[in-house]
This record gives sequence, C-alpha cells and structure tokens, in this order.
Amino acid sequence: MSLNDPQWGNRGNDGNDDGGGGRRPNQGPPDLDQLWRDLNRRLSGIFDKKRGGGDRGGDGGDRPPVQFSPKFLGGGIGLLLVLVLVVWLASGFYIVDAGQRGLVLQFGRYKESSEPGLRWRLPYPIQSHELVNIAGVRTLEVGYRGTERNKVLKEALMLTDDENIINIQFAVQYILKDPVDYVFANRNPDEAVMQVAETAIRQIVGKNKMDFVLYEGREQVAVTASQLMQEILDRYKTGILISKVTMQNAQPPEQVQAAFDDAVKASQDRARQKNEGQAYANDVIPRARGTASRLFEESEGYKQRVIATAEGDASRFTQIYAEYAKAPEVTRSRMYLDTMQEVYANTSKVLVDSKGQGNLLYLPLDKLIQAAGAVAAAPGGVGSSAEAPGVNRSSPPISNEVPPQMSEGRSRETLRQRDRGGR
Repeated sequence: MSLNDPQWGNRGNDGNDDGGGGRRPNQGPPDLDQLWRDLNRRLSGIFDKKRGGGDRGGDGGDRPPVQFSPKFLGGGIGLLLVLVLVVWLASGFYIVDAGQRGLVLQFGRYKESSEPGLRWRLPYPIQSHELVNIAGVRTLEVGYRGTERNKVLKEALMLTDDENIINIQFAVQYILKDPVDYVFANRNPDEAVMQVAETAIRQIVGKNKMDFVLYEGREQVAVTASQLMQEILDRYKTGILISKVTMQNAQPPEQVQAAFDDAVKASQDRARQKNEGQAYANDVIPRARGTASRLFEESEGYKQRVIATAEGDASRFTQIYAEYAKAPEVTRSRMYLDTMQEVYANTSKVLVDSKGQGNLLYLPLDKLIQAAGAVAAAPGGVGSSAEAPGVNRSSPPISNEVPPQMSEGRSRETLRQRDRGGR
C-alpha cells in the first residue's frame, strides 16, 4: 500500500483508477502507524478547506484532494469518547479485603466507610479511597530495636522516685478501633503512640521506688502504663486501642549491675529464711496450742469430776447423818456391814483372829463356786470336774453349812466388836 494513497478506505468504489485501472489488490489491513498518519492528513485537509486554502504548494501539489466523510469522523470520535467514559467509570471499582475498612473521600474530604467486598465509588478526581487495616496487631518497641541487646539508651534510661537510674525496655501492642480518627484526626498516629508510651512509663517510674519497679511491681507497672496510655490516646482521638504492654527487661545500669545482683541475692536469702521460720512456726504453734487446749480441757474435766464427787459425798453424808440421828445404832451397824461387805468382796482369803481359837482360815465358798463354774464353762472344761484353787482332790467336799461352834464363836466376837465400837 502506498503511503500517498488516499483511497485505502474506499477500496476503489468511486470508479477512479490509480494508474493501475480497476480495484486495488487485497493487501491486508494497514498497520496502526499508517492509519494514524492518514487520519492526521485527512484532518489537516478539513482544516485547509475551512480556511479556503485550495493550493497546497510544495510537495503536496500533485496529490489529489482528500476525501473525508463527516459521518465517519463523528462515529469514530463518539466511539472513542464512549470507550474513555467506560474506562473512567470502571476505575471507580475497588476491593476491600477482610480485616480492612475502605474510606471514601469526595474532593479530599471524608464521606463514608465501606465494608469488605467489591465496592464502587465515583471515579477520580471526584472521589478517591484509602484502605486501612484494622485487624492487624501493630507492635511498638521502646528502649530497644529488634532484640534486647540492641538498646536505645535515650528511651530506656529513666529516673525513679528515690533518684536511681534504671534501664527499662518494653513493647506495646495496639490495634485500630476507629480508622477515621486514625487517618484524619492525627498527622502521625504511630509516632504519637511512641511518645505517649514513653511519657506514661516515665510518669509511672518517677512515682515509684527502684525496688518496686525492678522486682515487686513489674506486672503492676505494665498494667498501669497500659491504662494511662489508653486515656491519653483517647483524649487525642487517635482511634487506637492498646491491647498489651509487655515489660521485656528492667534492670539497673551496667556499671552497678554486680552490686545490685548481690543485693538481690541477699534479699532472696532473707525471704527464704523468713519463709522457713514461718513454716516452722506454723507447724509448732498449732500443736502447742492443741496440747495446751487438751490439758486445759482435761484439767477442767478433772475439776468438775472432783467437785461433783465432793458434792455427792457431802450429800450422801448429809443424808446418812440424818438417818443416823434417827437411829444411831442401826445406822452404825449398817455402815459396818456395808464396809465389811466391800472389803470381803475384793479378798479371796481372810484371816480372823479370835480369842482362844487361834488363827482360822476363812474360805469364801461363793467365790470358789464362781471360779469352778468359770473353769467348767471354758473350752475343754465341759464334762470334767472343776477343781477350785486351794481345795485338795482327796479331801471331802465342803459343805455350805457352818458348824455350830464356829457360828456361835463368830456371833460372840461380832457382839464384842459392836460393844467396843459403841463405847
């Protein structure tokens, strides 16, 4: 195809031959550069016609006049405008991932928030959008970077209430609770969190002593710092929520570390010995108290028993005296008999000294009979003859009847003893 051929679009429909006569052979579609040059040449011809310039002059005098259709020009421009409009409108689609929020801006001012999913807004420059991650946990390191050995002394060194310097390293974890405030209310919200964290820790450390911050109240310091940081950030409207404050390290400066280690060991030894003493006291004191309580209860019981016995004896003697006053002789005899019965009940042998008869062996027959019955009832004793202790097998059986001489002598001795007791 010739570069100067103006009839490539008409394909020889007007009946004019271009030196070859008839139609042009089919050479395939022209390339884009050639189409663009032909379009420029046609537009130049239209503008030349409007200015009335019929002569081209120069090297264009031998070319035929440009044949351009206004319908073709209007259709091409309209199609181009429609294509541009479709592309411009399609640029308003955007995707919000899970855990994100989309903030739509209209002429640079916040208009609305969008939830996760495929969303559409008016294309730029009317509206734009920003995506903010609200589910991710952000971590801020104060006093160190990366590892605890990589210290930042400007942030880590702090002064306590008792005028001691300590080295504190901690990490702050936070999330976004309001993306609008996070993006529009503050210029650098992450830098604000860093400054607020350092300020809160310095305030808490400055109000407490060194031992409390290092050993006793490390967890309490972290909790208090988290609450104080949240109050300050809410007052600044940063849209940030503090999730956790972790104390990574808290120690004195390296120059005095050895002395503080010795002091800590001594304090631990003191606490250990104190706990051991308390454990020993908890073991001994309750047992001593239990023993004392038992002895006290036993003494109280003995006291009550003695008092009750004494009162009972006094009451019994009072009653006996009343009866004795009524019949002294009968009461005296009764007391004598009761006493002798009590004495003889616990004695297996009794030696009675009577005048003129010498020593007499008294055999308690009732006790002997009871002993014989117990032996007969024992295993292996059934059907065998029971022998009472002190009784000879060859001796004749003992009768329950008392000889008359013994009975008469015993009655006389009893009367003599009663007479002596009456005198």
